[in-house]
Amino acid sequence: MSRLVVISNRVAVPKADASGNQGGLAVALLSALREHGGIWFGWSGETTEQFTGEIHRTEGNGVTTATIDLEEQDLDEYYNGYANRTLWPLFHYRIDLTEFERDFAGGYSRVNKRFADTVMPLIDHDDLVWVHDYHLIPLGRELRDRGLKNRLGFFLHTPWPPARLLTSLPSHRKLVESLFAYDVVGFHTEDWLDSFRRYVVDILEGTIDEDGCAVVGDRRVHAIVAPIGIDTAEFEAAARSKEARFARDRMHMSSTGRSLIVGVDRLDYSKGLRERLLGYERFLANNPDRRALVYLLQIAPPSRATVDTYQEIRSDLDALSGRINGEYADIDWVPIRYVNQGYPRQELAGIYRAARIALVTPLRDGMNLVAKEYVAAQDPDDPGVLILSTFAGAAAQMKEAVLVNPYSAEDMADAIVKALEMPLAERKRRWESMIDGLRREDVFWWCRLFLDALEGKHAHEHA
Repeated sequence: MSRLVVISNRVAVPKADASGNQGGLAVALLSALREHGGIWFGWSGETTEQFTGEIHRTEGNGVTTATIDLEEQDLDEYYNGYANRTLWPLFHYRIDLTEFERDFAGGYSRVNKRFADTVMPLIDHDDLVWVHDYHLIPLGRELRDRGLKNRLGFFLHTPWPPARLLTSLPSHRKLVESLFAYDVVGFHTEDWLDSFRRYVVDILEGTIDEDGCAVVGDRRVHAIVAPIGIDTAEFEAAARSKEARFARDRMHMSSTGRSLIVGVDRLDYSKGLRERLLGYERFLANNPDRRALVYLLQIAPPSRATVDTYQEIRSDLDALSGRINGEYADIDWVPIRYVNQGYPRQELAGIYRAARIALVTPLRDGMNLVAKEYVAAQDPDDPGVLILSTFAGAAAQMKEAVLVNPYSAEDMADAIVKALEMPLAERKRRWESMIDGLRREDVFWWCRLFLDALEGKHAHEHA
């Protein structure tokens, strides 16, 4: 069996209690690394005055990690710049927030070259190499330029934008052509795969062959749909843990009989938090008899706090939640509890189980694993209702959720009423359908699906 080399912007250092405290992606990749042997390579999260390429190795639980420090300029231009102020908004269809700066593009190219220079000596001739996410799209081309002949895969964890948006990016053609250095490229949904194929056909004047491979000239890449899952069994167990029971009981005691509506999101404009609060406000306005029977707990830990756009989001949500509370609160009831901090997985599982409704309403999302975690945490005898944006990648798999248009306040208000009125039999039917899918197509299934494709016959040869 070939070793596996995973390359991503950040690295999850393995811990003895990883299954309980690390995200599903980290758990799956660490599991694959234990099975195949190999190494996980990426940025340490630390900066240095001058880049040296020094590798920090860690061995633990059968997994080797290797990380490098980057310069402050790298952090500013590659990570905060091109990755999070150019590609992230563009890939989430927010061209109005996309910043096109030549220095950003230069830093992005420089760091991808530094990754390639540093990781290349760590790769054995028969290793499988799996690159992750928008931070490292050009890395495959850089590795090929340095002589890499190995099987090489790339998975995009964000949406892939339509060609009409992507062409606004300077050097968009070079970025997309770099994907043809990979043998396999994976997307979460058919929509994102179709957007990639349309770009190949319309802009690169390529073709899609009978195997579903994108072909441009003599270059060929197998493009697949591989929707990521969660560690479903682990999260179901987490919801039954002592920590989860304590969190659930705490929520029940503080709710004084009211139905909890929960939202859990990074503080990011793609998550539709402003639109969610406006939809909830419309529910309050339209249903005065129900106001004091529910409350919304919105958990939104800050992210990318140094980027101006994210500071503006936080200020906007602070003001909006304060205004709604000021208008609708009573002496013994506040409609919104707005919390800017994160919680451990077991505690979150308990909060999910206590919630009658989850609002997962991003404006655009590659997948959204909160939706899957909420379903996995539910009590089979009395499950809650998932209200899910049609623009989340998860909507393609979770059709038994109450699907909504997050741009419509009326649509969200109506969905909340529907969820509150939903009979137990219907709640159980919807939940059983979704949990069956989550158990069948969990994060380990996703990992096997991609690695099987990477080891399969759909490769192009690199001379």
